[in-house]
Amino acid sequence: MSEQSDIPEVVSDESGERPAGTASIGAGAPVLAFDVGGTDIKSALFDADGTALGLRRTPTPRSDDGAPARLIERLAELADELRAQHPDVVPQAVGLVVPGIVDDENGIGVFSSNLGWRDAPIRDLMTARFGMPVAFDHDVRMASWAEHVLGGARDYANSVVLIIGTGIAGALLVDGRPYTAGGYAGEIGHSPLGEWPCPCGARGCLEAVASAGAISRRFTEATGDVVDGAREVIARAAAGDETAAWIWNEALDALTMAIAQLTAVIAPEAVVIGGGLSRAGGALFDELRTRLADRLSFHRIPALVPAELSGNAGILGSALRARQVVPA
Repeated sequence: MSEQSDIPEVVSDESGERPAGTASIGAGAPVLAFDVGGTDIKSALFDADGTALGLRRTPTPRSDDGAPARLIERLAELADELRAQHPDVVPQAVGLVVPGIVDDENGIGVFSSNLGWRDAPIRDLMTARFGMPVAFDHDVRMASWAEHVLGGARDYANSVVLIIGTGIAGALLVDGRPYTAGGYAGEIGHSPLGEWPCPCGARGCLEAVASAGAISRRFTEATGDVVDGAREVIARAAAGDETAAWIWNEALDALTMAIAQLTAVIAPEAVVIGGGLSRAGGALFDELRTRLADRLSFHRIPALVPAELSGNAGILGSALRARQVVPA
């Protein structure tokens, strides 16, 4: 067993979600897997049975701190700790999934507002640092694939997966396969719905008002009260707090509009919602169903389905993707 890690743990993210155990991906080659988000990194070593060993959540290095080189060094530190803790498990490949615009075919991180890079050759840098094959892909695209293989989207060949956490990201499944459009498809969190500013540089992006991060941030900005994630804001809204109710109502209206637009344009059979905000239960799903029915008319209204893989869909997708690049 290795010494105690110097890398701190993340107890909960901006949605208030806490780490949870994860499902098995089934038998196959052992792989390292990383799911990098705007605030935290999930890391694990998957053994030959598909069990996640050493699953943990640690802070993402700041985007202005030598990104992406500093991020890759942090991933290498985490990998070294995992391999020291489980010396009998020898990974054959690495999976890395990240937010933003990802050109998975060429291994390029085209753009990430959260991680602070443009046109970064992430796969080549990772391959050089780790010395083994690297699968590099979009976090929500791979989370959606994991949900299709193992979770809430398995009954729907045509669906949209929305992950609502620090930001909002989406993925489109068409005939059971992710639709990528060169990495640009699925940026639902950056669909414009108004005129408010967004860190990406555009105006009116959905995630700037409806992500778990935005809900907690907007409440703190409006009241000066620091809250423990979006779920505390929702609880305050239910208890009669007018400011919390206003912020939560605006988030629900924006989410309803985004799903209504997706329904009218691509008519998914289901919208599978994951991320920390999905744990709001009926406060989210019942409200969205009611508001969506009020907004639409002749449209085929999609089933609104909770994701089943908790906050671990991304790292499961990362591990599944890594197995695809293991040498034969």
